[in-house]
Amino acid sequence: MSFYISSLMVAIPIFMILMGIEIFVAKKRGVQVNRPADMISSLSSGATNTIRDGMKIGIAIISYSWLVERITLIKVEPVWVAVVIALIVQDFAGYWSHRLNHRVNILWNRHIIHHSSEEFNLACALRQSISEVIRFGAIFMIPAAILGVPTAIFTIISPIHLFLQFWYHTRLIDKMGWLEQIIVTPSHHRVHHAINSIYIDKNYGQILILWDKLFGSFQPELKEIPPVYGILRPVDTWNPIIINYKHLWQLIQDAFHTEKWWNKIRIWFMPTGWRPEDVINNYPIQFISNPSDFTKYKTHNSQSIIGWSWMQLGITLGLMFHMFFVSIQVEPILIFLYTLFLLINVFAYTSLLDGKNFAIIAEGTKFILGAGLIWVQKLSWFGTDGILLLILGIYLILSLGITIYFLAKPKSSEVTTA
Repeated sequence: MSFYISSLMVAIPIFMILMGIEIFVAKKRGVQVNRPADMISSLSSGATNTIRDGMKIGIAIISYSWLVERITLIKVEPVWVAVVIALIVQDFAGYWSHRLNHRVNILWNRHIIHHSSEEFNLACALRQSISEVIRFGAIFMIPAAILGVPTAIFTIISPIHLFLQFWYHTRLIDKMGWLEQIIVTPSHHRVHHAINSIYIDKNYGQILILWDKLFGSFQPELKEIPPVYGILRPVDTWNPIIINYKHLWQLIQDAFHTEKWWNKIRIWFMPTGWRPEDVINNYPIQFISNPSDFTKYKTHNSQSIIGWSWMQLGITLGLMFHMFFVSIQVEPILIFLYTLFLLINVFAYTSLLDGKNFAIIAEGTKFILGAGLIWVQKLSWFGTDGILLLILGIYLILSLGITIYFLAKPKSSEVTTA
């Protein structure tokens, strides 16, 4: 099992405890920082990202190991010096990759999921991309490669660097004195997630805020301008898989509809949000012009649907870790199908939260795929049989039936929640 997956075994319980503390403190203060459907969507996004990362689905334009093999001039010693250099270079690379994700139309698709929540809480930190297939961050790590910092150090540091970005996604911690001058704090990151005009495209730093101050992208949080969270083109869905590709689909449509070939080519590389003039006129889309006066996305879900969706999320997480444990023992094609099964499940129950009828199609597909996997493995689920296999079979039937029931049931029959 990779260091990344092993580290998740430690990180996920810590994240859950911190989210629980945030919910408790927010309730004590009388502040609402979470909505059930939004939180389920955020955690489901984290699950899809972990599934994707665990299966190592992605292509690097240039890998760091390739750079080390070819451009190392000296090898820094001792190890602690190499670790310090790696931390600084990792954060520098993260700053520039993050900034490009915000500023280039096609790259924004890799990052839109993280900003799609209209809340700001620890759960939204877990909204991570599955559309980030092509990686280019190693380009910014050339200084470390020249100094011969071993790839193994980055293998350990990278997930730690990622996990350290979790804690500052909260509204419950105010400004932190002198630390505001050095590290990224909740105040800094609230600015980054805000869609107020003064806050847009600011504070890209991941651990150190020094990069923003050095490269002119720093903006302090102002008391007189409370941050409004989300994105300027609301996604209006709880489905993290749809969110991951919604911007890409918009770009494809715009490139198709615009008449000029030059626009069809350059739209992908223009600043984020740019659209050809003829497309703007003929195919207008929803855009938030006044962040302080817009209505957050909300669906009228019953307590039963919310409870069922929480259960589905828990089942997904349990099966995800089962998949990681058996991945080294099973043929790659079967693990790919297991991954697909889990992604379809997330798509299904988050579509149910949206009240979309195609949740039934997704559930039906999941049922057929699940039954097929059990059949081809000779009445086994990746080594699991007996009573556990029976429970899984019952779950597949119930999941489809309950989804049909909820979508057929009148929406006004129960108390509803967002």
